[in-house]
Order: sequence, then C-alpha cells, then structure tokens
Amino acid sequence: MGNSVKKGKVVFADQNKVKSLHLYKAAVGDQCVKMPENRPFNVNEKDLSEQGRKKEKTQVIIQIQEYISSSDVVIFTKTTCENCSKVKSLLDELDVPYLAVEIDKTDPGLILEEELYEYTMETALPNIFVKEKLIGGYDEVIQLSKDGLFQKLLEDKEDKAKEDQYDFDLIVIGGGSGGLAASKEAAKYDKKVLVLDYVTPSPLGTKWGLGGTCVNVGCIPKKLMHQAALLRQALKDSHKYGWQIEDNVQHNWEIMTKSIQNHIHSLNWNYRLSLIENNAEYENGFGEFVEAHKIKSTNSKGRVKYYTAKTFLIATGERPRYLGIPGDKEYCITSDDLFSLPYCPGKTLVVGASYVALECAGFLAGLGLDVTVMVRSILLRGFDQEMANKIGEHMEDHGVKFIKENVPTKIEQIEAGTPGRLKVTSQSADGTKIVEEYNTVLLAIGRDACTRKIGLDIPGVKINEKTGKIPVNDEEQTTVPYIYAIGDVLENKLELTPVAIQAGRLLAQRLYGSSTVKCDYVNVPTTVFTPLEYGACGLSEENAIAKYGEDNIEVYHSFFWPLEWTVPERDSNKCYAKVICHITDNERVVGFHVLSPNAGEITQGFAVAIKCGLTKEQLDYTIGIHPVCAEIFTTLTATKRSGEDVVQGGC
Repeated sequence: MGNSVKKGKVVFADQNKVKSLHLYKAAVGDQCVKMPENRPFNVNEKDLSEQGRKKEKTQVIIQIQEYISSSDVVIFTKTTCENCSKVKSLLDELDVPYLAVEIDKTDPGLILEEELYEYTMETALPNIFVKEKLIGGYDEVIQLSKDGLFQKLLEDKEDKAKEDQYDFDLIVIGGGSGGLAASKEAAKYDKKVLVLDYVTPSPLGTKWGLGGTCVNVGCIPKKLMHQAALLRQALKDSHKYGWQIEDNVQHNWEIMTKSIQNHIHSLNWNYRLSLIENNAEYENGFGEFVEAHKIKSTNSKGRVKYYTAKTFLIATGERPRYLGIPGDKEYCITSDDLFSLPYCPGKTLVVGASYVALECAGFLAGLGLDVTVMVRSILLRGFDQEMANKIGEHMEDHGVKFIKENVPTKIEQIEAGTPGRLKVTSQSADGTKIVEEYNTVLLAIGRDACTRKIGLDIPGVKINEKTGKIPVNDEEQTTVPYIYAIGDVLENKLELTPVAIQAGRLLAQRLYGSSTVKCDYVNVPTTVFTPLEYGACGLSEENAIAKYGEDNIEVYHSFFWPLEWTVPERDSNKCYAKVICHITDNERVVGFHVLSPNAGEITQGFAVAIKCGLTKEQLDYTIGIHPVCAEIFTTLTATKRSGEDVVQGGC
C-alpha cells in the first residue's frame, strides 16, 4: 500500500496510495487484491445520507485500527505541525523505527482527523501509539524520552499473559460462518472477543478473505455457478415458449467469475463491518496454542503477537484433500481454486464422488464443457443411494461421462497454458490402466480438518488421530473444559454451514447468557445442487432399515414431471419423491427425499414439519398447491412394498 517502516526514518503514503483500497484490504483480511466497487470518499458532498455517512465513519475507524496495528510505533501527524516534526526528529535521533501517517496527505484526511479525535480524545497532534497503546502526544513523548522510558516501552513484552486476568473473554480461531456467528453473539453479552482468521494459500496460491469456506469457495460461488448452468438450460427451453434466441449463444467464463468474485468481496467486507459493529476484534493471523490459555497469532508478513483468553473456540473448518500421487499438487485444482479460476477450465476431469465433485461436474457440464467424473466406488457416500444413483443417471443423460472404479495414479503436464494440457494415468481395481488428456483436473475426493497445526496438543485437546476431527460432548466442549469446537472439525457431526452457525450462536448463549439450549443435529435438511437438485431431511432408506428394520418402515414414492418441463418436452418423469415412514410410530416421517428443480426450497419447508413430528396422515390431509413440484408429497399413495407403477401421466 506504499506504507513501510524503516529504522529511524519516516515513511508515509501519499494521497494516491492511501485510499479506500487500503481500507478494503483490512476488511477482507489483506488477502484479496480484487475489491468491490466503492465510490471514493468526498467530504464536500452535501447529500451524503445518514447511512452513507455512518458507513464512511466505520470505514475510517477500520483504517485507523489498521494503521495502529501495522507497526510497533505509529504517529498520526501533519506535515505542517511543528510538534509533529520535533517528535519525528527525536525518534530519528533515537534510531526508533516508526510509521508516520500524515493526515494532510491522506484521503479522506478531514474525516480521518475527526474520527481520530473521537478514537483518542486527544485535542492536538501528534498522536503516538506504541505497540497499539496510545501514549499521548508531544509532551508525553518528550517527557518519556527525558526519563529514558520511551525505549523501555518497546522492550516491554505487553503480550505476556497477566497473572490475574486474560486479554479476551473468548478467542475464536477461524473466521468462517460458525466462528463469526459465535463471536458476534458473544459480543452481544459485552464480552471481549477476538477472531483470528488466516487462509493458508492453496498449492496453486489461491487465497481469500474473511467468511470461511462457504462464502469464499463453497456454498455461495457454487450456487451462483449452478445458476449460470440453469440459465443455459432455460435458454434451450425458451424456444418452445416462443423466445427467438440464437442457437450459438456463448458463455463468458471471465465475466461470470468476475461477477461472482465481486459479490464475494462485498460479503468479505460486510463480515468485517459486522464484527466492528458488534464490538468484536478481528485479526488476519494464524492462531496456534503455545501454552494453556495462550495463543500465538502470525500474520502474512510473519509478525507475531500473543494473546490470552479465558475461553477458546475452534472453528477452523476443512480444506480439500489431495491424492498423494505425482503431479497432484503441481497441476490439479480443487474447489479452493475453481471459483476464482481466471480462465475457462476447458475439458475437465473431476476426480471424486462427493457432493462437491458432482455439483462441480454438473455446473461445468451445464456451461457446455466436456466433463468426465472418475469414481473410485459409490456416488454420494452417506446419502440415500437410490437418490444418488438417479442423480448419476440424470447427469449421464445430459452428457457427463463417468469412469467407474478407477483412481488416478499420475498427473503429467503436456503443455502449460490457461488452460494447458494434462495427461492423466488411472488404474482400475483389476489393474487395467487408462491414459487420457484433459485441460483441467479437479480433485474433489474429500476434505481434511484443519486441526493438526494449531497446537491443540499443548493444552491437551484430543483429536481423532486418523481424521483430525475433534470429539466433543453435547455442548461442543472438547476434552479441555475451556476449549470448545464447532463446525466441520467436529467428529460424527454434519458438515453444513447452517449447522455451524446454529451451534455457534447457541454455544455463545449458553456460555454468556442464561440459555441451556443445545444444537440439535438430528433431522437437519440439506440440498445437493447437482443439475437435478437433491433435497433430503432425516434418514436415508438404508439407515432407516438399519435402525427400525425393513418390516417396520413404509416407503411412499412417485416419479413426477414438472409442468415447466412439459412444453420443452424434456426429462419426463425424471424427478422423484419419496418419504420413509416408521410404521409402528403412527407412520411418522423419518426420511424425506426429493429430486426436483428448487429441491432446497421444497425441503426447507418440510423440514419444519418433520421437526414437529410429521406423519403420513398429516401429509395426506394437507392440500397441495397446484401446479408445483412440492404438491407431489400430498398425493403419495404407492409404496415400494406394493410394487405399484409410480410414473405420473399428467396433472
């Protein structure tokens, strides 16, 4: 940003360098170069709305905090201030490195000066901070220097834990959805909260800002690219609805990714603002335990700080797994890289059968790319297998190729480029080898918990040595009483963003409020955003049989054909619905599954009913909305046991 600190020298950023970009870099964790569009500060505008003014004030506060934390000694000064010049000369003589922020050389200088006054309550410049502590102005520095105490301030280790108190009530390690939810909730109870969030770049160098996997490289960009693919299908359907659109309509990958990344950067910014507004502190630092109740934070420039807290929350999430074969980290991408990839991936091999693999393969194929999925065993392990197989069949019908019971053994680069060309050697269980060329190889074979490098062994937190997952009790408490964990790092818990958010909020309410409510991990709805979306809540058919016995469950099911698809005459009776009922419990619905457009919207509503103990009789007496896909659940009569035909003939 043009700011640097040199021993004994003053360096300040000029007006062209210290602008809102500096501020935005602070907001997104100093990790995103591309920032959302924002009009420059202009203090002469008379029509600033109250909301806009408040936003600008908040932005400047962030800017001030960023300056203060950027160097051990920071001076807010003006080039025309005599006392300021004297202080800088004194520090030069003492050979003390410092950062001078020349307010009259920055934009917006006037607002910055106003907010600095409110921040420090000092009426005159300079304002001097040492190790982020305000020591005063000209008189204070001169007196400290005379007493020989100024340099002693620099020698003191203020980051040592105080014997009788902690720096924070709660330190959250991880700035994803769960960690942010917990931190903001805790701050509402007037607790002092620090969020540490640092994104280790992927092997290809991809990194991102505050918000975690979901916002940056998960749910949000995934759903938006899924929407891009659906629009291509809508263009095809539109011909039968009378729209005269050219058949050779082309998709521009760069425009799509730029638009999506701009939206993500705005979310990064909003999360940063939200922490400020909720009085929770944030630092773009990698957190790791160094002793009980004490943590070390290391930023991207290697600067280290130490903090203590009464309570800690681990919310570090997971990162994609690699194959461990020649060429995987050098030439393959993962979902960490895909959503900001600056070029169209071209002919793509997706390795894996997880929901991430099928979702990515689905929208890439939907955008018109040549896509192959290489599967080692079954699709969507852990999900209802009947539904998983129907998803695979639908994807194959729409051009996605599958190579089954194969795994890659070597990735070689034939030609560099954007994209280049890669040679993939794979092998089946019987030893048969396949060699094929692709432009891009996307690995989606699973994810590993980010728990092994944060020093959990030092306070004594036990993890599953094989998976890295953290066992917790029903209150998300680890084996160390003052350390909790939420989200994807938990052992035997659902890896879903809304689950982490709910768990984080409820945990903070139990810790600092009077609540006793615990997170309910049962009957959590979810959706897989494959081309034909899959919504589910409750047990799979396999798990229902295992839990209650095949004789004690009844499966009601039906194919159906969305009305919107009948005019373009596509995918007749490819949508499918089933509910799994526990016969001896008044046919209570214990499993809900649907393959349909907008499956998530359908499943969310039924999830509430399932939480309330929905029975098949209640479904039967519910009047459906006609004509919509969800209506099918009010008219299910055929059971698997009966063997009746479940193909729908019309309305």
